[in-house]
Amino acid sequence: MAEHALQTHGKSTEKSALPLEYSTEESRLKIFGFWVFLGAEIVLFASLFATYLVLAGRTAGGPTAKELFEVKDFMMETIILLTSSFTCGLGTLALRNRSKGGILFWYIVTLLLGLSFIGLEVTEFIHYVGEGATIQRSAFLSGFFILVGTHGAHVSLGILWMTLILIQLIQRGVTAATARRVFIVGLYWHFLDVVWIFIFTLVYLMGVAY
Repeated sequence: MAEHALQTHGKSTEKSALPLEYSTEESRLKIFGFWVFLGAEIVLFASLFATYLVLAGRTAGGPTAKELFEVKDFMMETIILLTSSFTCGLGTLALRNRSKGGILFWYIVTLLLGLSFIGLEVTEFIHYVGEGATIQRSAFLSGFFILVGTHGAHVSLGILWMTLILIQLIQRGVTAATARRVFIVGLYWHFLDVVWIFIFTLVYLMGVAY
């Protein structure tokens, strides 16, 4: 059915052909505002990528990317994060079906994959520091840790944010407000996956290739 009754804070008030997360003007404005926020995030990461690419060859006699990066490690991180994007998409599909259980299941799987990704990234950083590749060792390492670390911090924030929204979903059910929040955090997660694809290509693949 294209049209369905909306349920907002327990009140059935209007009908809409739009997805539940777009069903109120407030939700539409907040989702638009979040796209604007993502635009600012794109500018932030574009600046960090540009800085890294300028500094990538300035190792000051320290370890190079080719000496540091392990293909199996960053491949595993990539597979886990891209898989989490897929499970997050399934959670959004469950949202379209207004399946509270489906949303919870797929977003919890996404959270677990996100935690696994952060665990691997922290292990990777600890290994590099143990090899003497600290953030102050060279301009290349400063650019690397700031870029990849900023992405990791965003993923950690996404995990915390998604956890809080799932708690609201459990308490309040699938309403226009919780649907909007689930949808927005899903957008955020997909954005982080897109950023990682650039890190995977420009930092890791180029690093081991040259």
